[in-house]
Amino acid sequence: MLKLYHGWLSPFSRKVRIALGEKGIEFDLIVEKDWERRREFIEINPAGSVPVLITTDGIALSDSQAICEYLDEITPTDSLLGSDAYQRAEVRRLTAWFDGKFYKEVTENLVGEKLFKRFMGMGQPDSNAIRAGHKNLETHLNYIIWLTERRRWLAGSNFSLADIAAAAQVSCVDYLGDVPWKEFLGAKDWYARVKSRPSFRPLLTDNIPGMSPPDYYSNLDF
Repeated sequence: MLKLYHGWLSPFSRKVRIALGEKGIEFDLIVEKDWERRREFIEINPAGSVPVLITTDGIALSDSQAICEYLDEITPTDSLLGSDAYQRAEVRRLTAWFDGKFYKEVTENLVGEKLFKRFMGMGQPDSNAIRAGHKNLETHLNYIIWLTERRRWLAGSNFSLADIAAAAQVSCVDYLGDVPWKEFLGAKDWYARVKSRPSFRPLLTDNIPGMSPPDYYSNLDF
């Protein structure tokens, strides 16, 4: 069976977990505190970051995008990347948007400051960064609304890796209770549809020691 080294609120780990679920692939989860720089883990992935997927052949794959594209290639039916060149380009564009722009502007400023600073012993959260994260989050939620007003899913008619990447980021911020859903109903509707997918539901049972999510977190209807 495949093994996935992951982090509690690593959006990139969650991205791979959802993709594995969509493909119907069974796997074992192994929590890795990558900030501890454990020697055995560095030997598996010199970058020292999660996620890392160990295949049944014992090969270690790292980087969430590389892993997800590998999964799509080995199970080509119901591709998460799209069925033609344009769709694949749009899926990759939006996936990069949420993996890069959303992560840097929102997730790092909220989850990074509120949670990972504590785990890594890096002092008190930066209030300016947190304010910036909340402001940037509004922009991204509005973009999700704009996209879903024009398409069924973020990149087109079908659920794709773009939705997975976006929901993985949003779910980490939502775990902290920082998403103002009442002000962004269109984004809430999209996220509720993602939450209802069997591939996503295991994430809703995650519970970080010493920090529980808000009561609505695991509720499919909020």
